[in-house]
Amino acid sequence: QVQLAESGGGSVQEGGSMRLSCTASGRIYSSYCMAWFRQAPGKEREGVAAIDRDGTTRYAATVKGRFIISKDNAANILYLQMNSLKPEDTGVYYCARTNNINTIRSLPAAAFFDNWGQGTQVTVSA
Repeated sequence: QVQLAESGGGSVQEGGSMRLSCTASGRIYSSYCMAWFRQAPGKEREGVAAIDRDGTTRYAATVKGRFIISKDNAANILYLQMNSLKPEDTGVYYCARTNNINTIRSLPAAAFFDNWGQGTQVTVSA
């Protein structure tokens, strides 16, 4: 079974930047839709950004213009570049993949994804 592992989380002050990485144990990125989700304390998991196998990207309205999702198919790494961070961006960030979606027209819901990483904590202080 392919395993996903997030890294790059930590603490940063408001306005700062951070880059998250998600490494897969097998070759998957060229064939699957990948996404980042996050979960704040006491809240439901929400979609942040997604990228399909053709490189089409979609973002949540709350992060559009500040976050960039990208992937390196050769290295099997998914990235999330986060800029102009706000305290409301605080949460555990998860990467996920699915082979149930070929082309994305909107940000897919968590229910479509069947492979998840363990998550990495991101804390943004005011």
